[in-house]
Amino acid sequence: MDYFYRVAGYEWWRVVIELFLIGLVVYWVVDFLEGTRGERLFRSVIFILIAGVLILNLVAEQLRLERLEYLYRGFLIGVLVITVAAFQPEIRRALIRIGQPKFWATSSQQLAKTVEEMVTAVTELSATKTGAIIVIEKRVALGEFVEAGVRVDAMVTAELLKTIFHPGTALHDMAVIIRGDRVVAARVQLPLAEAGSIDGVELGSRHRAAIGITAGSDAACLVISEETGVISLARKGKLIRNISESQLRKQLTSTLAEGVPIGQRFLARHPGKDTGQGYKDFA
Repeated sequence: MDYFYRVAGYEWWRVVIELFLIGLVVYWVVDFLEGTRGERLFRSVIFILIAGVLILNLVAEQLRLERLEYLYRGFLIGVLVITVAAFQPEIRRALIRIGQPKFWATSSQQLAKTVEEMVTAVTELSATKTGAIIVIEKRVALGEFVEAGVRVDAMVTAELLKTIFHPGTALHDMAVIIRGDRVVAARVQLPLAEAGSIDGVELGSRHRAAIGITAGSDAACLVISEETGVISLARKGKLIRNISESQLRKQLTSTLAEGVPIGQRFLARHPGKDTGQGYKDFA
């Protein structure tokens, strides 16, 4: 009970400020790790630490279990070391972001640059009739699809997207997922919508993947046809065909202006047969 009496003796405004700052840090970390393996690991570590502190303060101190207290403090050091090793990719990514000049830029500038890189890539892929599927994540996390693909974790650039979808490369098949300003995964298998047609054109697996992923999440998708070079945009399970460069930029800009975390999918649109091995066009 001494523990509760000590807590009750704290000045309430100090407690509120401390809890608010702690909550901000935890929220930022969870938001940064959302949709990754690190998110689940972080929650597990937080649970272990909170449970351990409560047990230490409520049980060990009251019963004067000094050896248990000593072992627990050593355990905390071990947890810290293991956590640093387990979170190595996330820590490196956070430090890289902090060290980049754009970290201090406004979010609108970052998003505008990302949009221009994607528009450039999609336009050039369309001009060369290179098939591609690019998915942009929004509020609904796509972690399950990211983990099933090949992790990339690189800044979004037109050169990177064009390289990934270049025919013959190891990652060109299936989809790419973009989260914020980073390509997080490539060669991602997406759920396919039922077979059908739009305006008399039979939908291939690329179109169906675009419709399928946007029907089950708030992501947006772009599809480029390697037969015609036509660009199509999928949102909310609907496919808009033959999107021009100006229309594409306008759609992306309006979405970013909503103030929602950037998450849009660009899927290369192709009428194609589902062979079970990636997304193919009709011959």
